Amino acid sequence: MKKYLIILSTAALVVSCSPYQKALKSEDKALKYEMGTELYEKGKHNKAIRLFEQIAGSYRGKPSGEGLFYRLSKSYYETKQYYLAAEQLKSFVNGYPKSEKREEAMFLRGKAYSMVSPVYSQDQGDTYQALEVLQTFIDTYPDSQYLSEANEIVAELTDKLEKKAFEIARQYNKIGGYTRNYNAAIVALDNFILDNPGSKYKEDAVFYKYDSAYKLAMNSIDDKKHERLNKAISIYESFIASYADTKYKSEAKQMFDNLNKELEIYSN
Repeated sequence: MKKYLIILSTAALVVSCSPYQKALKSEDKALKYEMGTELYEKGKHNKAIRLFEQIAGSYRGKPSGEGLFYRLSKSYYETKQYYLAAEQLKSFVNGYPKSEKREEAMFLRGKAYSMVSPVYSQDQGDTYQALEVLQTFIDTYPDSQYLSEANEIVAELTDKLEKKAFEIARQYNKIGGYTRNYNAAIVALDNFILDNPGSKYKEDAVFYKYDSAYKLAMNSIDDKKHERLNKAISIYESFIASYADTKYKSEAKQMFDNLNKELEIYSN
């Protein structure tokens, strides 16, 4: 037992006296910088962060701090501390505008925000932030080696925003049966179509606009029914002209037949 305790004590002493522990406790800023850089190069980012954070204040705004703040920013990013990474990368870009790492830092800042972009149904503040930063990056470095990846991220984030906008517009169609206000659905879907002309959700939006017009017409009061039936038929014809092979073809045709039958009744 005594021997076991001696071994434990020796091990603890070795750990406590490790170069990393010595650097943490040291007042030598150069030692911390050197050890932090060594750990960073080995991919031990959490340990590097602890050392860099201890001396960051002493290097802020100084030319000698360029390497430190670049590595600190990257370490935050690599350890998935994306908000800290984004803020530190912004500070790096502003503090070292002539750095050869500025291009990468601008890109990574936008990517960091994209990594915390939530599912489409939640608040999209981080998504908008990512798009703003990435668009600035693309405008600043149109020939960047990161351009392809930046464009891919922008496309993914844009699609997320379009899906959110579409789902909000479609919600008016879903609740129309309760609110009896399909006009609101038609307006909302029209606005989505106008605002997102190239969206992959456009076909769905046009169909739900037609569906809203159909339900509005079929449930309309007599003095407005004839006009609304014709309007729904017109939307159907425009829809099919644009999407002849739509996935909604069968459903849309059945609705069209119902509209015509109803129109015959109100035309006599």
